[in-house]
Amino acid sequence: MWSLRTIIATASFITYAAAAQLTQITENFGPNPNGSGFYIYVPDKLRVPAPVVVAVHYCTGTGPAYYQNTKYARDADTKGYIVIYPSASAPGGCWDVASPATLKHLGGGDSLAIHSMVQWTLNKYNTDRNQVFVTGTSSGAMMTNVLLGAYPDVFAAGSAYAGVPFGCFAGPTAWNSQCATGQIIKTPQQWGDLVRAAYPGYNGKRPRMQLFHGDKDETLYFPNFGEETKQWTNVLGLSQTPTITQQNTPRATWIKRIYGAGQVETIQETGQTHNLVIMEDETLRFFGLDKLPLLSVSAEHGKLNIDVNIPH
Repeated sequence: MWSLRTIIATASFITYAAAAQLTQITENFGPNPNGSGFYIYVPDKLRVPAPVVVAVHYCTGTGPAYYQNTKYARDADTKGYIVIYPSASAPGGCWDVASPATLKHLGGGDSLAIHSMVQWTLNKYNTDRNQVFVTGTSSGAMMTNVLLGAYPDVFAAGSAYAGVPFGCFAGPTAWNSQCATGQIIKTPQQWGDLVRAAYPGYNGKRPRMQLFHGDKDETLYFPNFGEETKQWTNVLGLSQTPTITQQNTPRATWIKRIYGAGQVETIQETGQTHNLVIMEDETLRFFGLDKLPLLSVSAEHGKLNIDVNIPH
């Protein structure tokens, strides 16, 4: 059973459009070293304050393509969060996850560009700075690892589909064959140290991580899944042994493992190649965006009307 209450709050202006659509931001939104594109989806019904999800595309992709090929924006219409869709500028559409700049807090590269998009969004809209999340596929999954490592002060959690650990691609070239083929093996401490070195002196809360990988991945080989798990369990101070292992979850033959109290969650997509099944519902659940009430926002006579659907 749901009940409805309306809260009236004064507001100087409201900028929400009458009909939500993907919008390209062409104004100066902050440091953008490589000229990455910035697309944003702000639903008509928006929670106050609104969570923010950054959805990062794969190589050969674009922000608009990821908007079309995933259902994060459609879910935003009912769950009331904002979605940022960055668009890589490099030939081939891959993200810079290798340069020293992108792997350092406020150092530069594509990670700084996405940080700028997030900060612009947080400043423009009534957002919840404690609920900023990032997810991505392939190159976007690698960038998810990079963003959680370089900007732990910004992101509460990430969900990476077929990625590699933070720092695994580090080097002078955009592609690292040794990492891609699963030949770079480190201890949990070594992987964790790479993340900690990205933001020296940071002692705040670290973001949670959810990992998906296919055991038949022919592009970013399956050993990277285990190396990512080592890294994030170490960063979060967890045992390498899962507290819960669930067979046939969330699909038949898949294996889900939970570490600690759920700070790290891994899903092995058994039999799956690099072309992973994107489980948006599972990602939103991990982010905690499947449970909060929906706020409907509209502007009328200079006031902000907020309809709150509250379960009881």
